[in-house]
Amino acid sequence: MDYTELVFTLVTNDDFTQDILIQDLSDIGFESFEEIALGFNAYINRTEFNESVLKEVLNKYSSFTVSYQINEVDTVNWNIEWEKNYQPVTIGDQVYIRASFHEHKPEFPLQLLIEPKMAFGTGHHDTTYLMAEYLLEFDITGKKVLDMGCGSGILAILAEKRGAAYVLAVDIDEVCTASTRENAHLNNCGNIFVQKGDIGSLGLQQFDFILANINRNILLAHLDRYASMLNREGILLISGFYEQPDLEIIAARAVELGFKFMYHRERNKWAAAKFYK
Repeated sequence: MDYTELVFTLVTNDDFTQDILIQDLSDIGFESFEEIALGFNAYINRTEFNESVLKEVLNKYSSFTVSYQINEVDTVNWNIEWEKNYQPVTIGDQVYIRASFHEHKPEFPLQLLIEPKMAFGTGHHDTTYLMAEYLLEFDITGKKVLDMGCGSGILAILAEKRGAAYVLAVDIDEVCTASTRENAHLNNCGNIFVQKGDIGSLGLQQFDFILANINRNILLAHLDRYASMLNREGILLISGFYEQPDLEIIAARAVELGFKFMYHRERNKWAAAKFYK
């Protein structure tokens, strides 16, 4: 597959703003990113690159200078490229997320084996880290869990390893659902069921835990459904948004729907929040 490489140069010292830009680029089809000295490289399937759409995104960043250079990239073996750049992720002294080409580390009680094929969903993003930290707090033995927007399946796999009896992993992206199935198989998971679709495709199913690592607008649109799908005394864990100004907006809406806001976590300005029904 042939790719287009864009070399972005940013005149800013704000890593948070660069993080937001990378997120926006992923929403318009960019698949992987590589940090460089003064910015980052971004890669997109050559047939999907639309410079007009890119310029619309960059118009949001008029407060600082961002420039880019376009390069055409010959067909490469992206699995080999990932092996060169993908690093394991540790969460405290409990979780070790690695690829098959990394050394096994038995000192971590929870080992997650991930086939790294996506720029997001490999465990490196702050929101995934925050959600995984939450899962380590709870005894979810025998519980029924929904992982909404499952990505590569990291949270679903961790939920099963923490004792969940049933995990439904849902995503609108077929690449994500295929990746979750593959990673669930790699981890010998037998309680994870994967479904392609959105919140409207889930019917009247009920859950003890709902995990949603998406973005602010989708979370706000789905909160009423989460309220109806969560069992009494159930836990809602959400992330994919920023501490300011998103947390206050989301928490206010959740409280309107009957949730009790417990507390939140923050990492590099990203936030995750816990709600109780």
